[in-house]
Amino acid sequence: MNRRDAFYHEFLHRSESAMQRMRDLAIAVCGAGALGANIVENLARQGFAHIRSIDFDRIEERNLSTQPYYASDIGAFKAKILANSVYRALGVRVDARAEELTAASTAKLLGGVALVVDAFDNSASRQVVKDYCDNTGAACLHVGLASEYSEIIWNEIYRVPSDAGEDNCDYPLARNLVMMTVAVASEVIARFAATGERQSFTVTLGDFAVRPYSFVSE
Repeated sequence: MNRRDAFYHEFLHRSESAMQRMRDLAIAVCGAGALGANIVENLARQGFAHIRSIDFDRIEERNLSTQPYYASDIGAFKAKILANSVYRALGVRVDARAEELTAASTAKLLGGVALVVDAFDNSASRQVVKDYCDNTGAACLHVGLASEYSEIIWNEIYRVPSDAGEDNCDYPLARNLVMMTVAVASEVIARFAATGERQSFTVTLGDFAVRPYSFVSE
């Protein structure tokens, strides 16, 4: 690792073995919106090299404040633009899948990866991911937010929330909560890659608090 390497500082923070495990871990990120797109970019900048981005949506103007896209990208597929941006920045090839994830397409879109990251913005799609991972035993991390709260929870203790019934994109969304959540989720993924540890957290914006998630069974 030399001083000109793109991941030099990350390498100094972690270890050679941790960075190798991060490079080798194959990840599928479901959703390329506020959470998913920023997670993909963050992971690539940390040193992950095998990332798949799955999202059938196109970029809209209202996405620009919380998602890493430009006005010139409006109308294009999120997954494709995200992959192009990451490649231009780092030379990392993201496997872009501009396809809808359904129960019928899970094996095609999620197969062959060691970790699934659910960053969808609706309960129906989250349920599809959870069902697939429950049935296959695939490692899965769910990342979601609402109002001033977010959570990063492993599949084994995750419960899919019920939709509120509004437009999926018509809700309050603070960029700072998005970025706090992305940072925590990215570190959780890095630690999973390096050690296999699975940590779950909640994040609240009002008090800048990151807390371990406490699971209470009924």
